[in-house]
Amino acid sequence: MSASTPAATSLDTPDGIAAQLERRRRAVVEAWNLGDEVVVFGAGDRVPVPGRADRMYPFRAHSEYLYLTDRERPGGVLAFDPHEGWADFVTPVTRDERLWEGAHGDAQDGRPASELEGWLVERRDRPLASLGARVARVAADETLETELRYALNHVRRQKDELELARMRMAERATSAGLAAIQPLLVPGNSERQVQIELEAEFFRSGADFLAFDTIVGGGPNAAVLHFTPSPRPFGDGELILIDAGGEYRGYASDITRTYPASGEFTPEQAELYGLVRSAGLAALARCTAGTEWRDVHLTAALVIAEGLVEFGLLRGRPELLVEQGAQSVFFPHGIGHMVGLGVRDAGDVLKGRLQRDDEFPRLRMDLPLLPGHVVTVEPGIYLVPALLHDPEFRERHRDAVDWERAERLLDFGGIRIEDNVLITDEGPEVLTADVPVLI
Repeated sequence: MSASTPAATSLDTPDGIAAQLERRRRAVVEAWNLGDEVVVFGAGDRVPVPGRADRMYPFRAHSEYLYLTDRERPGGVLAFDPHEGWADFVTPVTRDERLWEGAHGDAQDGRPASELEGWLVERRDRPLASLGARVARVAADETLETELRYALNHVRRQKDELELARMRMAERATSAGLAAIQPLLVPGNSERQVQIELEAEFFRSGADFLAFDTIVGGGPNAAVLHFTPSPRPFGDGELILIDAGGEYRGYASDITRTYPASGEFTPEQAELYGLVRSAGLAALARCTAGTEWRDVHLTAALVIAEGLVEFGLLRGRPELLVEQGAQSVFFPHGIGHMVGLGVRDAGDVLKGRLQRDDEFPRLRMDLPLLPGHVVTVEPGIYLVPALLHDPEFRERHRDAVDWERAERLLDFGGIRIEDNVLITDEGPEVLTADVPVLI
């Protein structure tokens, strides 16, 4: 990847985008099969930074609106009437926006937003659902919204070629960033230094936004699942966990790698790193069309339970340990989630299934995988003081965990390896395969 902004693919052109938007809208209409119901999608509005005069947070259109319009513009509303089709209401660019922000475009992209109220009044006696960002002064049917969002998510989860092209662009920028910071992963450098150079390389390599707040944790901070980088320097012999991703045209990459600050793992680090890698490969092999996501998670959990018994942190038969959830003391999150228009993209629980309120860890989706789904596979092992000192965990797993050894490893930190995986009819494709794994 060159340091310049990448050229658009043949799909990422006005004609290519228009063709995909038409296909997406058609697929959504077919999935809904509406009779007299009306639907609106709000883009959302700018959000002011509290107490900062006229400063605004960067605007991000709601992903459901963006999926059907490819427009990052506040105030817009996309509407659908099954008798008349789609209507696109947009906010004209103001003189101040042209002056202060260099904004361009006009209401020719759609109907003026001022016409939306009249459009709604004409349909005031019909059932209405408000998706995307909530549209002001719209009395919506929440039951209808739930049904339509569920069907929309099903369509959105199956990525089209334009979406995959943008995700590959985001991945290449992220890969370049992770390659660029390798010389910085040494004792004495700080988490913040790595964050700065990593994000800079994302943008140099074509990303136009961050997919999420960058995570860089060294030593014990590597055990904090969403750690915010600090000025803390890496210590000799510590682990460094980096979870980061660039974004391109709204589409995300989400990659985690764990490195030794001194260039080589200690024997204990190497053993647990190899275990996480084995769990990831086993889970990856299960990422096939028709496989239940819960089974992918349980596959990784069993590998981790087996390895931790051999390592000496767990005691007992691995299958029973997983049934009891003992491995979650050290693997306290699900195997992954959907990724696409942002992270945690359009995940769902299959209709009719229930998730227990006390389930730990709570899976971010509970569905069978289908071709076109893109998921993260991210097993991990962590020594988390908050879990190791939790009285409920101590009591529930008092015989399954070697608590004394766990206490001796409290400064270990954590290890996570995360890849993005496309489900195809031929098997899983690892979109992040060009980012090296150490063992």
